[in-house]
Amino acid sequence: MILKIAGPFWKIIPKQLRRWLTRRLHTTFTISAAGIITNEEGKVLLLDHVLRSTASGWGVPGGFIGLAEQPDAALRREINEETGLDLADIRLHRCRTLYRHVEVIMTARAVGEARVNSPEIKEVGWFSIDDLPAEMEECEKDLVRRAIRKSQ
Repeated sequence: MILKIAGPFWKIIPKQLRRWLTRRLHTTFTISAAGIITNEEGKVLLLDHVLRSTASGWGVPGGFIGLAEQPDAALRREINEETGLDLADIRLHRCRTLYRHVEVIMTARAVGEARVNSPEIKEVGWFSIDDLPAEMEECEKDLVRRAIRKSQ
C-alpha cells in the first residue's frame, strides 16, 4: 500500500534528496578490503594483529576502505602501511557479509620484503596452506585455502 502511494513521488524527488533519504533509512555497513597475498614460494602472508578481537591475532591483512577509495587501492595502502610490501596481480576473490560488515577479499602477489611497519601489527609471517597457525580461526583458514586452490 505504502509503495503504491510513495512510488510515484519517489521518481520525481531530486536525485540528491533520494540519495539522502536512502542513506538515512537503510542500515549502515562498514566495509573493508582484505588480501590473501602470496610470495614467490606460494606461501601466504598472515599478520598477528594487535586489535583483532579473536583469541588469536593471526589473520589475513587488510583494513577499512576510506571515503571514495576503491577496494584495490585500500588493500595496497593497508598492506604498505602495515608491512612495507607493494602488491601485483590484484584480483577479486569474493565479497562476503559478516553481520553489518562487508568484506571485499582479493588475492595478490607480494613485491618486496615484509616487515612489521605499524603498531597495529605484532608479527608478520609466511605460511604454507598446510601449516597455518593452529590458533587461527577455522573459517579464516578455510578462506585462505579456497583462495589459494582457486588461483592455482
